[in-house]
Amino acid sequence: MAVKMTITRIHAREILDSRGNPTIETEVTVETETTGKKSTARAAAPSGASTGEFEAIELRDGGERYGGNGVQQAVENVNTRIAKALIGRNVLRQENLDALMLELDGTENKGSLGANAILSVSLACAKAAAKALQMPLYRYVGGVNAVTIPVPMMNILNGGAHSDNNLDVQEFMILPIGADSITEGIRWCAEVYHHLKKLLKNRGLSVAVGDEGGFAPNIANEEEAIQLIMEAITKAGYSCGRGKQFMISLDAAASEWKGNAPGEYYLPKSGKRYTTDELIVHWEKMIRRFPIYSIEDPLDEEDWDGWKRLTEKVGDKVILVGDDLFVTNPVRLNKGISMGCGNAILIKPNQIGTLSETMEAIRMAKEHGYETIMSHRSGETEDTTIADLSVGLGSDLIKTGAPCRGERTAKYNRLIRIEES
Repeated sequence: MAVKMTITRIHAREILDSRGNPTIETEVTVETETTGKKSTARAAAPSGASTGEFEAIELRDGGERYGGNGVQQAVENVNTRIAKALIGRNVLRQENLDALMLELDGTENKGSLGANAILSVSLACAKAAAKALQMPLYRYVGGVNAVTIPVPMMNILNGGAHSDNNLDVQEFMILPIGADSITEGIRWCAEVYHHLKKLLKNRGLSVAVGDEGGFAPNIANEEEAIQLIMEAITKAGYSCGRGKQFMISLDAAASEWKGNAPGEYYLPKSGKRYTTDELIVHWEKMIRRFPIYSIEDPLDEEDWDGWKRLTEKVGDKVILVGDDLFVTNPVRLNKGISMGCGNAILIKPNQIGTLSETMEAIRMAKEHGYETIMSHRSGETEDTTIADLSVGLGSDLIKTGAPCRGERTAKYNRLIRIEES
């Protein structure tokens, strides 16, 4: 006889994220039918600063409270409409629960209930089910296939919308591709991070950290930023390059560079202007010059033809990651696959709003040979769910910031514990 674990209580509240803004946290309590034992788990929704136009809607209250960023309406939606629909249901039926919430919302972008409200419930249900079954979340989600740990992509230097400096590229990341374990990889990255801090200090540059823990100094250009990171890697005693210990990844966030017409780009900090073809040439030069593993959002989220041309030119040399392009949405990913746009997808559960849809995007990506990268957001909490999901769903890599700030290191520490198990 199938086990039934009934949802008996759903309760949401407004909490603070790592930027001091409100977000929603939901607790789900379930009762195991055969034993009467109750289990409770909670999950919180993160929030992005650089958001794609096609992301699911994060419901905010507006008005004066919290500068308009309050989430009381999202909380109310969970505690009334969603709770009424889900209480009494079997928590083990994740797809059914998510489908019920989507039906209740009734919009394409989850703007009625709010993707933040739906996601907090969706993840809390999965965590409550795992807890009731006395297994870790990664095992509940991935079963016997949850056997690999992703490679970390640590954002150690910031620009773009993540900082007030003069760099247009949003993130400069290091990947410990030569490490034998997540524990070793995290140590390597932390050592490079501290050597970068020393280099910046010695040059009289700022070592204040941004939302994701990376440094945000005012330096001349992106090339100098990469050279600084490569110097820090060398001083930490490691080598950088394909087949060596480290490689470098960039998040251009080029959707922030929209020009006045399609196919035109304006980089607001440097003042440079590019056409699509000129920007493609720029990336070709960067790839030839530096040990770049991947570039995230090298072109705008609507520049599908440009993505296709770029993939044809350099897709065999680097990983081209769709973030704003795909927004963890199976429909947009399917379009990209059919057109030959990119070869990897960034996975942000709050972009799509449910665990089931997140899992579908990963399944589709893997089926077509796209790499998958589990990702945090710039507004995070101490919730470590994405660490478990990265293992359970077999992500190739994980982005969760620098080895600094508790909401970032919480995810890395969770991966270390998972690796021990």
